[in-house]
Amino acid sequence: MTVTTPAGFRSAGIAVGLKSTGKPDLALVVNDGPAPASAVVFTSNRAQANPILWSRKVVQEGPARAIILNSGGANCFTGDFGYDTTRLTAEAVATGLTAAGLPSEAEEILVCSTGLIGTGDQSFRDKIVGGVPELLTRLSDTDVTAPAAILTTDSVEKTAVHAGDGWSIGAMAKGAGMLAPGLATMLVVITTDAALDDAALDRALRAATAPSFDRLDSDGCMSTNDQVTLMSSGASGITPEEAEFAAALAGVCDSLAAQLQADAEGASHDIDIEVRGAASIADAVDVGRSVARNNLFKAAIFGNDPNWGRVLAAIGTTEAAFDPYQVDVSFNGVRLCHAGAPDRPVEECDLTPRRTHVEIELFAGEHTATIRTNDLTHDYVHENSAYSS
Repeated sequence: MTVTTPAGFRSAGIAVGLKSTGKPDLALVVNDGPAPASAVVFTSNRAQANPILWSRKVVQEGPARAIILNSGGANCFTGDFGYDTTRLTAEAVATGLTAAGLPSEAEEILVCSTGLIGTGDQSFRDKIVGGVPELLTRLSDTDVTAPAAILTTDSVEKTAVHAGDGWSIGAMAKGAGMLAPGLATMLVVITTDAALDDAALDRALRAATAPSFDRLDSDGCMSTNDQVTLMSSGASGITPEEAEFAAALAGVCDSLAAQLQADAEGASHDIDIEVRGAASIADAVDVGRSVARNNLFKAAIFGNDPNWGRVLAAIGTTEAAFDPYQVDVSFNGVRLCHAGAPDRPVEECDLTPRRTHVEIELFAGEHTATIRTNDLTHDYVHENSAYSS
């Protein structure tokens, strides 16, 4: 189980025909708990899909009672019709839950969509709204179908679970392309039966996403539909120490971020860029991101070439505090550059394994940050050149 591992949650995933493959494409997670609470983090892209615009209003009203997610269409840049589609979807879920004995309002229903931007016509609306009744009948506290229903170009489901002392966390995620802050092209639903209020959940979620999802930068492209949702049912009756819960949530988010990295479109290397000795966390992140978004560096990794010169060229474009002629650069544990000059022979470095670790020592302070990225491959270019068709 995943999002139904914590007590007080039911979920379901079905196929309504949004995907041409006939695979599941509509999912619902319902919070049946006695003390519902929620927190949400959204994409920072100014171009935001209709579900994001709707969900932003929901979180201002109070705790969410449920979240419905579709793949097979982003419902972004679809005008007033698309926004009305999102509203009608929320209304259908709320009406169904109320009829089933769980009083709900549309303003308590979060909505997420993922897929091709510009997709959201009458057929799209009819399939989603028309599929809600069946989705409600499939709800189960032992469900395992929801994670598959939110996938787009993903090749595997992404889930994580944490077992606390009498309470737990469960999560599912999707994302394989457009992986860059804020968040990544991701939809993430995290559930817990710990008894925590909205404010505590919000603090923990923001602390967890900052070093995980916000440092996943596979291809430098930011999505219009990103949403990470955390819901608490309070069903365990246990209120863990906030620091304990935050640490557990951070571990769940880090696991999901690593799974997203490993499933990035067309990638043949998963690259962790660890920046050490920075004057600040912000500097460490800026330096790491400058390398993660450098196509020359990413192409070199694809070719198994530990081209450390491209690392130095990339970090030199930042305003971080360091002396580029004092920097060390290591690939997979082999220091190839010391104090801005060649060190070990590049032949000593093996980049054939998929996992690649790049360490950059700035000698400018005591702060460290790691950015996750991937290489630039022929497969990535091909997949994204043919995506809409």
